[in-house]
Amino acid sequence: MEVTVLIGIFNLPLVVTAQVDLLLVLVSLLAFWTRLSHLSYPNAVVFDEVYYGQFVSLYMKRVFFIDDSGPPLGHMILAFGAYLGGFDGNFVWNRIGAEYPTTVNVWSLRLLPALCGALCVPLVYLLTLELKFSHLSALGAAVLLLLENSLIVQSRFMLLESVLIFFVLLAFFSYLRFHNAPSRYIWLILSGVSCGAVVGVKYMGLFSYLLLLVVASLHTWKLIGDKTISHRNVCVQCVHRVLCLVVVPVLLYVFWFYVHLSFLNRSGPHDQLMSSAFQASLQGGLSRITRGQPLEVAYGSQVTLRSSVSQPIPCWLHSHKVNYPIRYDNGRGSSHQQQVTCYPFKDVNNWWIIKDPGRQQLVVDTPPRPVRHGDVIQLVHGMTSRFLNSHDVAAPMSPHTQEVSGYIDFNVSMPAQNLWRVDISNREAESEVWKTILSEVRLVHVNTSAVLKLSGVPLPDWGFRQLEVVADKLFKAHSSSLEWTVEEHRYGTSQEQKEREAELHSPTHIDVDRKISFWAKFVELQWKMLTVKQEESEHKYSSSPLEWITMETNIAYWLHSSTNAQIHLIGNPVSWGVGNLSLLAYQLLAVVYLLRRRRGLKDVPDGVWDQFVCLGCVCVGGWLVNFVPFLLMDKTLFLYHYLPALCYLYLLTTLLFPDLNFHLNRRALCVGALAVLLSIFLTYRTFCPLTYGSPELSAHQLQGLKWRDTWDILYRRR
Repeated sequence: MEVTVLIGIFNLPLVVTAQVDLLLVLVSLLAFWTRLSHLSYPNAVVFDEVYYGQFVSLYMKRVFFIDDSGPPLGHMILAFGAYLGGFDGNFVWNRIGAEYPTTVNVWSLRLLPALCGALCVPLVYLLTLELKFSHLSALGAAVLLLLENSLIVQSRFMLLESVLIFFVLLAFFSYLRFHNAPSRYIWLILSGVSCGAVVGVKYMGLFSYLLLLVVASLHTWKLIGDKTISHRNVCVQCVHRVLCLVVVPVLLYVFWFYVHLSFLNRSGPHDQLMSSAFQASLQGGLSRITRGQPLEVAYGSQVTLRSSVSQPIPCWLHSHKVNYPIRYDNGRGSSHQQQVTCYPFKDVNNWWIIKDPGRQQLVVDTPPRPVRHGDVIQLVHGMTSRFLNSHDVAAPMSPHTQEVSGYIDFNVSMPAQNLWRVDISNREAESEVWKTILSEVRLVHVNTSAVLKLSGVPLPDWGFRQLEVVADKLFKAHSSSLEWTVEEHRYGTSQEQKEREAELHSPTHIDVDRKISFWAKFVELQWKMLTVKQEESEHKYSSSPLEWITMETNIAYWLHSSTNAQIHLIGNPVSWGVGNLSLLAYQLLAVVYLLRRRRGLKDVPDGVWDQFVCLGCVCVGGWLVNFVPFLLMDKTLFLYHYLPALCYLYLLTTLLFPDLNFHLNRRALCVGALAVLLSIFLTYRTFCPLTYGSPELSAHQLQGLKWRDTWDILYRRR
């Protein structure tokens, strides 16, 4: 009975029709084979795996870090792959070539970059079709990426270039898919998501994203001028484009940092780059030190004052029982009063007491009297009882500013000038109370209107190489070198000096919640990533962008500890050269076409011309935005930075083929193309031992692969 009912409902036989692009399937399978086979070899740290692996370990342990080279999405993707393999973060990434222990799943660490690298090949195939070129052109573009040795090498390890290229290609493919079928908004949404991922992996992806926005803007401008579409429809489509291509990427960019900051909630090695408030929001570290501190600074409070500009190493306002020399090396005289400096270590001499100028006591009242914006205070050094002082005496290293000292009454007509006005720069109201960690304060010298400032200049040996602190009258309104933050805070209870010295080692405990908002942490982290640069030194394999075009450089990624087996980042020289020629050919064709069209001569139909212009916008534009910025950068650069630009070049190479058909003999062109593809394949096979690290070659064979004198091929003579 049930069968009869089903037959009645469905009109049998049921027929399913499917179209399968066998070329797409073929290049996809080959891409997975070239990128994923023997992925665990070598079982050792390869080049920049030593760099990214450290961040992966910190993710596994939920320890906060900053990588100034890019946003967190790329690191999260690598960490997710490590998590899938059960990696616990307990591996020391201290050198290239270090063997992975058996407890580390190397295949899992490298899986996601390899998958992204493999998917780039079918994506280029599909992108070519969306640019309205033939399946033959699409196959050619896919083959160029498939047989590019440098892309294979970069995909097979725990690195980020393949991930970046994947999202860039996905963003353009999705957008063009939508452009060719405007009713299918799912592709526009996917393009926006991919753009958010592009910028989230590496900041260099921003240039490809901006290029996509330019292409989308041109299409939208053309849409606005189409009078066959109603005004309402035009408005709706414009809003959809803005939401998907602008709003979605921005929201996703913020979301990556939300996940990053939510997950990494433990104190780590990069804490000191951040503000005291940021550090206090992390588990351990400063949050452990400051737990239970009073929130509001009061008269009688014992505090340490950290400079807001002391980066990347923090420093605190400091004094000690040593005076400035009577005369400096250049003959200038000083006040010979007690030195005041900025000291980059935790020390008992960093403690100061907030004193009311109208009262003698150095303890906190009951209830405490908070210090507010605009109040005039004195700062007493906790261990020496000297007052923070400034006067019209030139600072030791910055003579255009005033000296800051601990006041000593030498009875030589040098009266105390130790009054300071509290200026809370980030207050919400005029009556804002001075708060621990949260408030950024300027201390304005009452007598001279100069502001307490960290000059950052190291003092000579007589100042123990500590940093100079001055009072500066000529200051910029928003200079962070003028701002100080109370980091550690105690309520003073002892009036006597000896008792007070002992008290400085035993903080009081008052429970205070001082969490800062996500937005405050997000803004601060953005600023630090853009301004705080890690120290960079010249690398053996660093190179200039102009060397990338002709591949004058290579990078030795790995060398076996006892044999000649090795892996190098070397491109396919034939396809590299063909790509350069195609770029030159496009530029020459563009100039000829433009000049002849200006004279009214159309060498190609309008449809082909539009296709040619679109090709230039996407491919030549993509190459330019991924290459030219490196010419302007003052940082250590490597050959792998060129790989995103190279992908655009390979896309251009095969897509230029139809235009050459109009000017060259078709049969000769086909024969030439087949000869080039065969040469590319043979070159790929020749360099496979350096791409996969297997098989091992003899020293003589390795010398034969040194096609350029500038390449650094390593080998052991036997």
